[in-house]
Amino acid sequence: MTPFISEIIGTFLLILLGCGVNANVSLKGTYGSGSGWIVITTGWAFAVYTGVVVAGPYSGAHLNPAVTIGLAASGDFSIYDVPSYILAKFIGAMLGAFFVWLVHKDHFEQTEDGNSKRGVFCNAPAIPNMFLNLLTEILGTFVLVYAVMHFTDATMTKDNTIIGLGSLGALPVALIVWGIGLTLGGTTGYAINPARDLGPRIIHALVPIKQKGSNGWGYSWIPVVGPILGALAAAFLSISLG
Repeated sequence: MTPFISEIIGTFLLILLGCGVNANVSLKGTYGSGSGWIVITTGWAFAVYTGVVVAGPYSGAHLNPAVTIGLAASGDFSIYDVPSYILAKFIGAMLGAFFVWLVHKDHFEQTEDGNSKRGVFCNAPAIPNMFLNLLTEILGTFVLVYAVMHFTDATMTKDNTIIGLGSLGALPVALIVWGIGLTLGGTTGYAINPARDLGPRIIHALVPIKQKGSNGWGYSWIPVVGPILGALAAAFLSISLG
């Protein structure tokens, strides 16, 4: 599997399960309807874990344009591969969002509130405040990317031989995303990933959904610009401190 294909599949799985938990909680008639923020943040953490497990061996499982940009800015990733990685992530995100809509089509029909329907796909601020909403996305992504830059392999104490963790090696990034959601995510929905928000937002605009309301384009730049700025800040700090 090529890095391009693995980023498509990994991001597809991330959004299929992540937006899937949004749908399960937000739409009427599902068994998880109204189950709350803990379910959403946990579902997204498991979604990240699944995507990283699948894509990790082939592409490093960035699954997030901000991670790709941050690693490239810090010198840990080839800048020439950035465009193809970003394209793959948007393809995967849009495919994942499309299938979330298809699977939950009957539940979209039963749900009257347009904001709840849009919230399955993309983010919106709990309290609109352009500066603070942008700052939240910057800080959340900074935490994610800076932590990723400090991942280390487990080693044995005597001869420094690397201990293989297998698929459990994907767990730390899932825990970080879970932690960000539980702590900083309540104000904006913690996109911390341009493809995660913009890709599904485009699908929301394209698919036929009864009474779906606004696409929220006026807010859509914040989950794109904020994560990129946060990733660049993480790269700058990493380079500065060595």
